[in-house]
Amino acid sequence: MEWIDISVPLATGMVHWPNDPEVRIERMSDMDRGDNNTLSMVSMGVHTGTHMDAPLHFVRNGRGIDQMPLDVMVGTCRVIKVHDPESIKVAALEGHDIRRGERILFKTKNSSRAWHNAAFIEDFVYISTEAAAYLAQAGVILIGIDYLSVGAFKHNGTEVHQTLLGAGIWIVEGLDLSEVDSGDYDLVCLPLRITDADGAPARAIVRPITKRSSVI
Repeated sequence: MEWIDISVPLATGMVHWPNDPEVRIERMSDMDRGDNNTLSMVSMGVHTGTHMDAPLHFVRNGRGIDQMPLDVMVGTCRVIKVHDPESIKVAALEGHDIRRGERILFKTKNSSRAWHNAAFIEDFVYISTEAAAYLAQAGVILIGIDYLSVGAFKHNGTEVHQTLLGAGIWIVEGLDLSEVDSGDYDLVCLPLRITDADGAPARAIVRPITKRSSVI
């Protein structure tokens, strides 16, 4: 089975969290302008596009992204589709037998609408406070969601981040799961190794697990 890219392409002017630095990609030299090479500069906040949150983002003295164990983001994961148009609630999780040590990616309506809109969407689907506590109690090691925050825009964002990151759960935000169905996958998602950073851009890919083999 082929790998599926679930990361969002970075581009100048792309949607970003309000008041965060916007993305700027500039050609400092360009062979089309007569230069002897092409070289670009990128300026952006580390929580833009597909990215990972480190505990340091909301936990005082928490680990930075450079201290993330590599096996957190390389391994099997499960994509769970949530139909609730508002938030991911405990009721949507209880029937999935979520187990300790799992990596869970949530596919919501965000994937089908959010990344096609250049403006920031305030009413994206988020993880409820109660669901965050449920996931922390379940002992998962990774949570992924298909917009720019696991918490809501106008409420509970700090609490959800603190609950998940404080429980040792690493977070990947800004996924595009529009081409992915519910099920089990191999996952590779590696953030940039930025010293003492609260987060970092990441490239994320998944591949459906077949009976023949799973190489990771």
